[in-house]
Amino acid sequence: MPPFLAQWAGSLAKLFGLWAVLLALAGCHEAARPAAAERRVFRYNQPEALTSLDPAFARNQANRWADEQLFNGLLELDSTLLPAPALARRFSISPDGRLYTFVLRPGVRFHDSEVFPDGRGRLVTAADFVFSFKRILDAGTASTGGWIFRGKVLEKPDGSPSDTAFVAANDSTLRIHLKEPFIPFLGILTMHYAYVVPHEAVAKYGKDFREHPVGTGPFRFKRWDEGNVLLFEKNPTYWRRDRHGRPLPYLDAVAVSFLADRKTEFLTFQQGKLDFLSGIRAGSRDLIMYPDGTLREDFKGKFRVEKVPYLNTEYLGMQLDSANLTGEQAAQGRALRDRRVRQALNYALNKPEMLTYLLNRVGHAGTSGFVPKALPSFSEKAVPGYTYQPQKARQLLRAAGYGPQRPLRLRLSTVLERKEIGEYLQKQWADVGVQVQIDINQSAAQQDLVDNGRVAFFAKSWLGDYPDAENYLALFYRPNFSPAGPNKTHFKNAAYDQLYDEARRTQDVARRTALYQAMDRIIVAESPVISLYYDEVVRLTQNNVRGLTPNPMNQLLLERVRKD
Repeated sequence: MPPFLAQWAGSLAKLFGLWAVLLALAGCHEAARPAAAERRVFRYNQPEALTSLDPAFARNQANRWADEQLFNGLLELDSTLLPAPALARRFSISPDGRLYTFVLRPGVRFHDSEVFPDGRGRLVTAADFVFSFKRILDAGTASTGGWIFRGKVLEKPDGSPSDTAFVAANDSTLRIHLKEPFIPFLGILTMHYAYVVPHEAVAKYGKDFREHPVGTGPFRFKRWDEGNVLLFEKNPTYWRRDRHGRPLPYLDAVAVSFLADRKTEFLTFQQGKLDFLSGIRAGSRDLIMYPDGTLREDFKGKFRVEKVPYLNTEYLGMQLDSANLTGEQAAQGRALRDRRVRQALNYALNKPEMLTYLLNRVGHAGTSGFVPKALPSFSEKAVPGYTYQPQKARQLLRAAGYGPQRPLRLRLSTVLERKEIGEYLQKQWADVGVQVQIDINQSAAQQDLVDNGRVAFFAKSWLGDYPDAENYLALFYRPNFSPAGPNKTHFKNAAYDQLYDEARRTQDVARRTALYQAMDRIIVAESPVISLYYDEVVRLTQNNVRGLTPNPMNQLLLERVRKD
């Protein structure tokens, strides 16, 4: 038996061994009713590692998808990606933009749990948000999300939150005080790091809260057999109802498998044993789609294919700071600090062709700035980027002193999953006289090299934390130098920083959009990065699933999902 089929068979055997649990979750104990039970269990696969069910560690998609079933925050994103009330039924912002006041929705309870004296989930209060927010800022928690508040809320001299940063005025009123106006703050509060957790559960389980989560979400935790299966059951006391007054969620359970092999995952989906897939990898992409991105005839009608813009920009970065570059990397860094070289590397690439040949047109060519197509400030007209002009690339290289007698030699640092794209780019650069070697690293090593400025030329992506262009433009703000911040190229530009400071304080939407576009034009002109493409979310969904809608944040929102 081929290895991937052996893995698939073993994983499915474990899942089927848990079928009795799923039937119990669905309230169906009779052997004659498995089909009815199955219709109420939503099944998805998680090929990437799930490391925690604690929202304080919601740093990757695997963790976030699980957290979305278990927890809620003050706010959530609506269908247009604007912050909307969730556990806060209303909110207000002071005229100076520094005081945010939230009035909580009454009657919301935490999940029933042994951590509470009578086993029944207690009411959520404003003090729970104070606890949750201070917890992710506490060094002892070691949360990856402390940055959402750090430097924004009122702080003591040692950098810890001030006693007035988060205030529970009473059980239903929460106040957050900022040091200075920060317009994207409402978007930040929609993030998973800002979900509310009960202090009783954290006190009882400590670091093991990662596998004993207690939240307020549509589903509650049932079982986690790490690497095999994760089960959630319907929360019978969930606070939200549909427009007809019926309680949500409609589903009785969620079952998550952990098939790492993408071929196995797709085969399992084809057999109807998974309800949806998100993302199509190279091996399956050509099987499902023609090069122009349309669905192949064999699959039409068998399942739904949905594609929407994704808050992700795939890019190449160039290190502009020589401090940590040594040897050959230092020499490459010197070459890349010449803006003409950076621009030439951009002009040499036929990005639309790359999307067709390698990605079946999943995504949009990076022919504007760094801000992706999914955001309102995106405009190819206001921010014209680089088009394929190889002759102009050659002219710029000659002006910078490179040519047949002195060829430009570079090394592109990337990871295995981006190797094919790297090799395609390598050929296009060769056409203008640039010799590029591809260096493949493990993901962790690549991250370390880039964060610490030890590679001159690297491939990366930026997946938005919240739907505001500020989150992308922060990558070029001087105070955000990595490794402490996201400015991995160590780009610095005084005019850019001035625009950034103004934009994050400007409440007028039109003015802020204009500032964002002005900043993005500077990035195009200076070219510390090459925007390869703006990604898209591609989802395959079984025809009997209703109510599952993709969005640019690629959230997995299941509370309104049904299965026919």
